[in-house]
Amino acid sequence: MSKFFAVLKKILKDRDLRKKTIVVLALLLAFRFLAHIPVSGVNINQLKALFDQNQFLGLINLLGGGTLANFSVLAVGIGPYIYASIVMQLATQIYPKLEELQKEGEYGRQKINQYTRYITIPLAILQAIGMYALLRSQGLIANLDPFLLFTFIATLVAGTMIILWIGELISEQNIGNGISLIIFAGIVGGVPFAIGQAFSTITPDQIMNYALIGGAAFALIAAIVFVTEAVRKVPVIYARRIRGGKSESAQQTFLPLRLNSAGVVPIIFAISIVLLPSLLSNYFIASKNVALAGVGHFLATNFSSTTIWYNIVYFLMVFGFTYFYTAIVINPQKVSEDIQEGGGFIPGIRPGKPTAHYLNYIVTRITLVGGLFLGLVAIIPNILQSLTGIQALLVGGTSILIVVSVVIETVKIFQTQLVTRSYERFNL
Repeated sequence: MSKFFAVLKKILKDRDLRKKTIVVLALLLAFRFLAHIPVSGVNINQLKALFDQNQFLGLINLLGGGTLANFSVLAVGIGPYIYASIVMQLATQIYPKLEELQKEGEYGRQKINQYTRYITIPLAILQAIGMYALLRSQGLIANLDPFLLFTFIATLVAGTMIILWIGELISEQNIGNGISLIIFAGIVGGVPFAIGQAFSTITPDQIMNYALIGGAAFALIAAIVFVTEAVRKVPVIYARRIRGGKSESAQQTFLPLRLNSAGVVPIIFAISIVLLPSLLSNYFIASKNVALAGVGHFLATNFSSTTIWYNIVYFLMVFGFTYFYTAIVINPQKVSEDIQEGGGFIPGIRPGKPTAHYLNYIVTRITLVGGLFLGLVAIIPNILQSLTGIQALLVGGTSILIVVSVVIETVKIFQTQLVTRSYERFNL
């Protein structure tokens, strides 16, 4: 904690960092302001009751930074952009041209971001239409004529693009990822309300259950910090080189491989898929077709968060996506080539393919631990919900993981910038 306050004091003293911090806070406040501008015609009270029964809506609310709870103009949230990012990441693994474009540095990154935004628009339209259909099936909104329906959809799609714009403005300040900070702000913004609601509904016989949840939350935070900071250091030796007529002795450094290189992305991927049956069940149950209604009841019964099959499938999907996303983030072959081009080698391992195989072996082993941990983080809220009977634990593990990860990364960015500025002043 003292380290945190020391960093904060240095930030306030640095004029440039202080200015950037104020700009980011102002943008987050603007986002929170827009999150409270409701779309007309929606019954908010009935919507909140629907929230308590539908985890898919809770996920969309989480990804949108808490905007769906009030059904604001930003209600669709950042979900379409995340799904578009998933599509682009898959596409870069399938199409060689996109893979080559990804390797072209800043230009390639900008082009891929541009394609991602293009894909975001039709996905946002589909999600807005789906929201309208869901609200209509639940009687939360009146039947709209074509013009009003177009206005409704256009408003929600524009809200998604506004969130992307705000996220890019935040990212330009170079003190954190804009989208991550928006999700962080949404989660933190909902904490006071959640605490107030918990205290207003607590009964004497539930005190021990809430104490259990509180203890589990603190233990989970400690575990997340430990796993997030845990790295496997692979020793790398760079051979003796001659530069400018001067001989440089051999140097040993380390290649840090994170225990959890995938972050929170596998959980978001997995929950986006496992909650789809819950969403579809709402449509099928309301159908006049007996067969479809039966399918809806089957999905609602077997894909509830309290069922063991739901949690098993959820855990396995998180575990699988951890390996998938880690393979995207860390390319052992590319890392091996970079080490060899720099004149380095891993002690006891020949350069080239043997090094790539060795790195792949290490990454596979540490990802096993990271995947198991993420899987447990994902299902712990559901387990606690079943044990305590308290229903207010919607994707709690994911929320804690996002908050802790964003805080750690933001503090590291600030520390890096402070060190850079101290170095620049020293050189001057």
